[in-house]
Amino acid sequence: MNIPKTMRALVAYGPGKYALEQVPVPEVGPEDILLKVEGCGICAGDVKASHPVARFWGGDGMPGFCEPPFIPGHEFIGTIAAMGGAVSDEFHIGDRVASEQIVPCGKCRYCREGKYWLCGPHNVYGFKSFLNGGMAEYVRLPRGSRNYVIPKDLPLEKALLVEPFACSLHGVRQGRVTADDVVVLAGAGTLGLGMIGPLRRCNPRKLIVLDMVDKRLEKAREFGADLVINPGKEDAVKKVLDLTEGYGCDVYLEVTGHPSAVQQGLDMICKGGRFVEFSVMSGPSTIDFSIIGDAKEITMRGSQLSPYCFEPVIRSIVDGSTPTDGVVSHMYPLEQWEEAFRMAEDRSAFKIALIP
Repeated sequence: MNIPKTMRALVAYGPGKYALEQVPVPEVGPEDILLKVEGCGICAGDVKASHPVARFWGGDGMPGFCEPPFIPGHEFIGTIAAMGGAVSDEFHIGDRVASEQIVPCGKCRYCREGKYWLCGPHNVYGFKSFLNGGMAEYVRLPRGSRNYVIPKDLPLEKALLVEPFACSLHGVRQGRVTADDVVVLAGAGTLGLGMIGPLRRCNPRKLIVLDMVDKRLEKAREFGADLVINPGKEDAVKKVLDLTEGYGCDVYLEVTGHPSAVQQGLDMICKGGRFVEFSVMSGPSTIDFSIIGDAKEITMRGSQLSPYCFEPVIRSIVDGSTPTDGVVSHMYPLEQWEEAFRMAEDRSAFKIALIP
């Protein structure tokens, strides 16, 4: 493959300071892979990082995670254009590849214990100048990256969902769902929709999906929800309690990113229930912690990234057991990145992708 010296890329210099530029194509070391990017989804984290959010840029007592200048994007898929001589022989030029969003250091306590997704340095594509992301024509996968071959005949709109839906699967696994459980899934955006397939395979007694946008609820029902509720139009807590003889749901998955959804979950979950906090929150959530302990003895679990989930998600997307139709709702050329980012903030849309 003839590789140019420069490429088009979206470069972030600070919140609100993004520009489409011509930059050098990454150099390939002996253990690196160079992908020709086929497409890159826009994550909610990418959108939040484009604004002056303390979690990403520092402030309010928080250290900044972003280290500009960087090329955003961790939901990418591409074809191997070049690779170093020390790359594993399981990969070949022309392979279609996706990569987990984190490149673990392999040295910290978490990596040594096999919990690589909790890696101390926590280097994720698309937020650091030394680990650029996929909103460009090419992206470098360095030594230590966790890479997976994707079938070449899988349509792009399905292949782009491998990374986000792998995160969704990990969230479902954290809920330890059984066939006896009433499950409430709060949030039917891309990641919430990605949970419905694996939740259905758990065969819960009832799967209830909540969202403030009817279009999203329609898609959730299409994908397999037993019941959908719009909390903006009816009392979701009362309805869940009424459906469960006043006990509440057994599992609550918070996938909205809105602080109010945390209190909603605590109100509708049963004693001894399991609460999974999945989202990157839009702001702090103030709750009465005695509900978790003395009142209900709830098990609270977080969910971070997508450990050991890429391979089963690829299989389930290919065989159709994880529904995907219509989730990638818009694809924009890289030159229209501003419109794409605006659309990614529009709750009437689902997954937005950039095509270099």
